[in-house]
Amino acid sequence: MAAFPRFRFLAIAVIFHFAYIFSIFDIYFVSPIETGNALVQSDRLVLFVGDGLRADKALQPLAPYLRSKILEQGTFGVSHTRVPTESRPGHVALIAGLYEDVSAVTTGWKLNPVNFDSLFNRSRHTWSWGSPDILPMFEQGAVPGRVDAYTYGHEFEDFSSDATQLDLWVFDHVKDFFAEARRNKALAEALRQDKIVFFLHLLGLDTTGHSYRPYSKEYLNNIKIVDQGVKEVAELFRDFYRDDRTAFVFTADHGMSDWGSHGDGHPDNTRTPLIVWGSGVAKPQLYPGEVAPGHDEYSADWNLDHVRRHDVAQADVAALMSYLVGVEFPANSVGELPLSYLAADIKEKAEASLVNVQGILEQYRVKEEKKKATELKYRPYQPFGDNGLSPERRVADIRQLIDAGRYEEAIEESAALMKVGLGGLRYLQTYDWLFLRALITIGYLGWIAYALTMVVDLHVLHSRVRPSRTLSKGLFFTSVLVALYASFTISKSPLTYYAYAFFPVFFWEEVYARRESRKELLGHINSGGSVASALYVGSLALGYIHREILTILFVLGSFWPFTHGLSFLKKHGALSATWFLSCIAMSTFTLLPAMKAENVHLITIGGVLMVVIGLLYLIFEDFVLADFSWNAKPTSRNHLSRSLVGIQVGLTVLSIIITRSSALSLQAKQGLPRGNQIIGWVTLVASLLMPLAYRLQPNNHYMHRILVIFLTCAPTFVILTILRRSLLPRLLRPPRQLGSPGTRSPDVLLQGATDHHHQETNHRISPPSPLPPLTLHDARVALFFFILLQSAFFSTGNGAMLILKLMIPFALISANLGILNKRLGVAPSALFMVVMGISDILTLYFFWVVKDEGSWLEIGSTISHFLLRAYCAALEPVSAAFIAGVEVGEEGELKEEGKVAEKVVEKVNEVVEGLVGGGDS
Repeated sequence: MAAFPRFRFLAIAVIFHFAYIFSIFDIYFVSPIETGNALVQSDRLVLFVGDGLRADKALQPLAPYLRSKILEQGTFGVSHTRVPTESRPGHVALIAGLYEDVSAVTTGWKLNPVNFDSLFNRSRHTWSWGSPDILPMFEQGAVPGRVDAYTYGHEFEDFSSDATQLDLWVFDHVKDFFAEARRNKALAEALRQDKIVFFLHLLGLDTTGHSYRPYSKEYLNNIKIVDQGVKEVAELFRDFYRDDRTAFVFTADHGMSDWGSHGDGHPDNTRTPLIVWGSGVAKPQLYPGEVAPGHDEYSADWNLDHVRRHDVAQADVAALMSYLVGVEFPANSVGELPLSYLAADIKEKAEASLVNVQGILEQYRVKEEKKKATELKYRPYQPFGDNGLSPERRVADIRQLIDAGRYEEAIEESAALMKVGLGGLRYLQTYDWLFLRALITIGYLGWIAYALTMVVDLHVLHSRVRPSRTLSKGLFFTSVLVALYASFTISKSPLTYYAYAFFPVFFWEEVYARRESRKELLGHINSGGSVASALYVGSLALGYIHREILTILFVLGSFWPFTHGLSFLKKHGALSATWFLSCIAMSTFTLLPAMKAENVHLITIGGVLMVVIGLLYLIFEDFVLADFSWNAKPTSRNHLSRSLVGIQVGLTVLSIIITRSSALSLQAKQGLPRGNQIIGWVTLVASLLMPLAYRLQPNNHYMHRILVIFLTCAPTFVILTILRRSLLPRLLRPPRQLGSPGTRSPDVLLQGATDHHHQETNHRISPPSPLPPLTLHDARVALFFFILLQSAFFSTGNGAMLILKLMIPFALISANLGILNKRLGVAPSALFMVVMGISDILTLYFFWVVKDEGSWLEIGSTISHFLLRAYCAALEPVSAAFIAGVEVGEEGELKEEGKVAEKVVEKVNEVVEGLVGGGDS
């Protein structure tokens, strides 16, 4: 194969996948925030947020001051959060009334991709104290100078130190602030204004919960410290103002699970306390001698059964605070005002409900006008369409009910209209989903067809059949592209839309132009093998939902050597046993829970196994480099190379010592020693630079190269690993030699197709290629690589700090496939091109299951599953860099005897046939 078609194909693959990565963000992660709302008008407020405080722990008899407010002065309940149960989305819901702007996924939910309105921005002025990760979010989008944020440094957020200091810092600085106000006349005057807000962000609870779990004495003690701090701040306000015009709200952004985590939808994460007291707040509703409404088993041990519990949605708290402090609702708030918390008569509650729903309808109006301005034919939201009542008409009807004194009915109608309005907002946010999904789907299907067509043309038919194009078909595809571009121009669509449309047209035009070679090939393909392969790839997709499927595949694969009979097992007994044990060991990893506490001992065991592999290589180097043969003559020793391997083994040992020492130090609450940090970084960097040293005296044997890559990644994997993942890389390497002897001849069906083309298209034949054509057996090798790639994904975690670790198993497997490609004697990149073709069957599946709602783990997992498929396109150059100059030894003999080809091919063949036919070959 000529080099140019190969690089052209790889370049198209990388550009296509890079462009289509953005499709999920244009479809699923579109900001719900709109600017330009004509806000509807709807006296001091203090907001305490105990970051990571569970409702049950806060409302049990651990916080006497807060408990006294529930029993005597205020209203309480459980605030139910939505996933992701994380700090940023929780605070956004509480303060802006907006459930997380999903487009914030592109910034890790740290910065504001679109500035949003909030309670703080609606206030006359807001003063805030707390974490540098939270406070700047609300200062950034507000009117300049309206929000003052006082934060401690990032270095103060040390998980290895006493986290209660974070909360004490906040309380102490609030006290200092008011002490300054007694001396500063200008500050005192500012504090005497109305419609001002004070925000105290208390991060200590979250940090303590992560470190010691929420049932620990440290967490419970932190609750007591927060309770005392809230008491002191409330008394500070009482002494400073002496007017009883302050409203207090105590709540949390999210809860925490028993194992010290949050993010998902577990009830312990979604249930947070809400305690409100002070000016404008309803008094507690007491039911002496009986269980008050709102209670269930969850609140049975709170000893608050006689006080009515009022549960709310988290975004409702923003509406409540806006009402209490007398400011407009935030522009993008979707919260429903909880009327039971208000010390107001029924008429005031009806008026407030109407103002609340008008804010939702204003958001809908703005979104709808923008959509109408860019659509050729707008499809209206059905409940507000021709057959339904318009928002204006429904608001007028509610106003009539209020004027007529029918307040209860007006409140009910407002609640119903709010639900309809929220549905309309979701309708407009997902308006383009159908078209974009269809376009992206056609693009991926086109890529799959194009990739497989190019594989056949370049590596089976060796470019013997040239593309056939006609003017009419060229005009057809051009017209389709022009029509799509014209619609995008009229709709003022993003530039990415043009790329989404270009690739489907380009791919399907190429597939059509190469229809002759495809027809000839399809005429000879065995449908049974194709169905088996399709089922195989489909099972991998289900494996991401039911990980046990991967376990089944490995168990089936472990018995593959037994299908070759006793003679094979006698000849390759040790290798067959190793293969069997490796498959069984791999099958256990996908059965283990995805989340588990750190286990230093397992980390150490994994690291020790890595060291043992390096030492065994040094001991048996001659045996290994002789392709595991005792009869071969020993090669001359490369002493520098052996010394470098020894250094890599030493770095791995050092990484084990440092990781174990650091973990034990943190567990003992002694912090992370500075020396460990320095040595850890030196070990990490040095290990990654070690391959450069081998250039001084290269050893290009493929087994030596694989070991060098493995030991290069070993310290990184140990340092970044928790629990069992360091055990996994050794199990991901495909077998070196496992199969029955035989001749590697082109598959009959493909050879027939090639011969047929040779006879029928003499006028278009190019010189024959010196490389053998790909066979269906080779395609199954690619499938086998594919299952290992999926298994490697389960050995990693999500998060920016783990990207390097994410790449390690992929790099190891890719290097093995590159070497296998060489040993099979097929064209460079041939097997990778097959993988890139079939992998996007899974890409298309994961494209359709990407979530824009759910926990960070759920959203992040669906994104990473999708992005992993795009990452496959970059594995080929990674592999090429790793195996550059590698020598595979008996390449000619392998071509003739087909040891590697038959062994891997037959293995995958048996696994596939077993899935289809219950084990029948």
